[in-house]
Amino acid sequence: MDPYLEQPGLWPEFHNRLLVAIADVLGPQLRPKYRVAIEKRVYQDAAADLQIGRPDAAVFRAVPDTNLLPQRQGQVLVEPVMVELPMPEEITERFLEIREVGTEAVVTTLELLSPSNKRAGKGRQLYEVKRLKVLGSQTHLVEVDLIRAFGPLPLRGATAASLYRILVSRVEQRPLAALYGFNLSDPIPSFPVPLQADDPPIWVDLQELMNGVYDRASYDLAIDYSQDSVQLMRPGHESG
Repeated sequence: MDPYLEQPGLWPEFHNRLLVAIADVLGPQLRPKYRVAIEKRVYQDAAADLQIGRPDAAVFRAVPDTNLLPQRQGQVLVEPVMVELPMPEEITERFLEIREVGTEAVVTTLELLSPSNKRAGKGRQLYEVKRLKVLGSQTHLVEVDLIRAFGPLPLRGATAASLYRILVSRVEQRPLAALYGFNLSDPIPSFPVPLQADDPPIWVDLQELMNGVYDRASYDLAIDYSQDSVQLMRPGHESG
């Protein structure tokens, strides 16, 4: 994994390109029984770069008495300080669904996590609700986490600490799931995309797909490798 791709200016584009690359490699292998659809969820949230609820977000500086303008009886005038409010922002998160042709039943959901899915707030809350809904259904879940920052999604049991994770939850194995953990210098592991019980899974070579996306997008021209990358965050911590 290239940590420079996690920069806020590059990640949304990279996320969309990689998701489409996964869909394109799955599509021909799914025919004629299944097809892959690119879906999205849209919601309103406060801009992520503002801290909501901080007591000093709206502090007004009092003006000395000598500088007060003439005032009416009972009125106290102060000079306001301009502050910035957390404005609503439309968030769009894209994911893949593998559907059975004819019935349109969702067989597998594949999520490529974004910071909005992991950062504490509305985005994470909505994603965890959706995650529980999938886990309580007859739909497989594949969850690819290539974001080092923010705490990982909930898991039970002892797991080795890793910066990146790929989770494969098969319906017939729940509540157990296969977790592929890897770190910055490790090759990205391939992972299986499960289908219905009578069909073998399709394996995705994520490292190869990422290399292809990197080359086609010319990210080597967009990244200044002489600069520090995004600060390395250990699992369970959030960026400050």
